[in-house]
Amino acid sequence: MQAIRTILVVMTPSQPEELALKRAKLIAGVTQSRLHLLVCDKRGEHAKYLADTAQALKEDGYEVTTQQAWHESFHETIIQAQQAESCGLVIKQHFPENPLKRALLTPDDWKLLRYCPCPVLIAKTNRPWTEGTILAAVDVGNSSAEHKALHASLISNAFEVASIAKATLHVLTAHPSPMLSASDPTFQLRETIEARYREQCATFVKEFELDDEQMHIKEGPADVLIPQMAKELDAVVTVIGTVARTGLSGALIGNTAEVVLDAVETDVLVLKPQDVMVHLETQLER
Repeated sequence: MQAIRTILVVMTPSQPEELALKRAKLIAGVTQSRLHLLVCDKRGEHAKYLADTAQALKEDGYEVTTQQAWHESFHETIIQAQQAESCGLVIKQHFPENPLKRALLTPDDWKLLRYCPCPVLIAKTNRPWTEGTILAAVDVGNSSAEHKALHASLISNAFEVASIAKATLHVLTAHPSPMLSASDPTFQLRETIEARYREQCATFVKEFELDDEQMHIKEGPADVLIPQMAKELDAVVTVIGTVARTGLSGALIGNTAEVVLDAVETDVLVLKPQDVMVHLETQLER
């Protein structure tokens, strides 16, 4: 987060409450990042709105650039601008979509989470971050190199968000329920599953210099437990990772990040493993 030099802020002139800009100002105030304000619009009718907003920000000491653009679709427009301006973070306000439209079409926010090659912050509430609770969700039981790198990025960014907001960090990991059909005997009994996860969590807590009270271990599906824990802790930001699954399986199954985005009543910061971000950038260059 501290290394971010430019933040892309998706502006929505039709909405009087700019939650995305509010979060961007908070982060830029600490990181000294440039704010690049983007309006996704085919007609380019918002020059005055952007100029007035930029002027007010400049008077408050922010470095600001602006842009109106449209490329094929909403999420593609954002990603094109993110690439062109080398933005290290995209911030967008969440707007609930019509249920019928959601049933027929993949929501714009989901597409942005899948295809954007940099972290995305979805602003959902007007609640202040200051002295609140930040919840980071990790899969401690997955020890693959990709997930270990993602865990390190998640915790690092969650710590930085907590530092920016003078907030408290909590970490959640979910473990599966016992399955008698599991090939590994460890996963056939609740006691052995929990014992393994507690051992892995103890290592995780030590590695990332957490306190035991900051680590929460729960049994069940992550997409159910994360919103529950966010509500229990009264979190203001939920930090989650996604491996950006795409194609038919992604459309049918849905990533945990996408399900959580709709279920939590917090802002949501979504991160991807480094190799996934590199892959997405490579795809964009073709």
